Amino acid sequence: MEEIIFCCPVCGKKEFSDYLEVQDHFLSKEHFLIQKCNFCGFRFINPRPAKSEIGRYYQSDEYISHGVKKNDFLSRIYGLARFFSIKNKFMVVKKYGHSGKLLDVGCGTGEFLSYCHKNGWEVSGVEPNEKARKYAQTKNNISVTDQLSLLNDHSGLFSCITMWHVLEHVHDLDETLETVKNLLTPDGVFVAAVPNSNSWDALKYQGYWAAYDVPRHLYHFTEVTMHTLAARKGFEVLETIPQKLDAYYVSMLSEKYLTGRANYLKSLIYGIWSNCKAKKKGMGYSSIIFILSLKRR
Repeated sequence: MEEIIFCCPVCGKKEFSDYLEVQDHFLSKEHFLIQKCNFCGFRFINPRPAKSEIGRYYQSDEYISHGVKKNDFLSRIYGLARFFSIKNKFMVVKKYGHSGKLLDVGCGTGEFLSYCHKNGWEVSGVEPNEKARKYAQTKNNISVTDQLSLLNDHSGLFSCITMWHVLEHVHDLDETLETVKNLLTPDGVFVAAVPNSNSWDALKYQGYWAAYDVPRHLYHFTEVTMHTLAARKGFEVLETIPQKLDAYYVSMLSEKYLTGRANYLKSLIYGIWSNCKAKKKGMGYSSIIFILSLKRR
């Protein structure tokens, strides 16, 4: 069952243009159409799988976002990158967040929250994947619920809410951002990391760019449209921070989708080149962290 989007999720306008047709290289091999709003430029797949149907596109042992122990080379690279990424994420939270309660939406198996807890934060998580959620609860001893909406009664509870490559997955964009606003303390920060579909590696690989990851990624942000979304939903962007490691990992996967085999040297070169090109106007890094606060009236 498919859902057709009639109004832009950001600006509400109803005129779209076809942007790019992309295959689900990872799992289903189905094709999905990415459209672009003619007014604000926001990109999204349309039509898209209904919320009740999207789960089947995640049903693979190879979906390593929730992988705990895997032995293939790409997974080991991912695990090594995640080790450094957790520390970098914590430094972001430490710099911009106020000590107190931290909520990580899409917390996976809870390694990031566990690290934050060991460094003085009171932590909670949201994770819809049952296997990952149970691991976080039993192995990492983290309080995790399966839906963000279940926390709506805790208004103003969290001084920091994080979504590390999660916002592009959520069907209910408006509802999710309203809940985040409700849960934040008045001086709290919302940290959202998303892929950037205007990056050099995105433009180089086109339909083979791994970070399109259709249909699991419903939205395909750029730096401009993320600023537009934030402003329209009652946030202001305090700062943007590049995730430079992502260019290398995304290039490795993209190269494999394009050629049928991994080319690590070429992926390394393209990752370096993407990061070098990131400062060019209109591009930006392969993935970007946005630090947002509630808009002051």
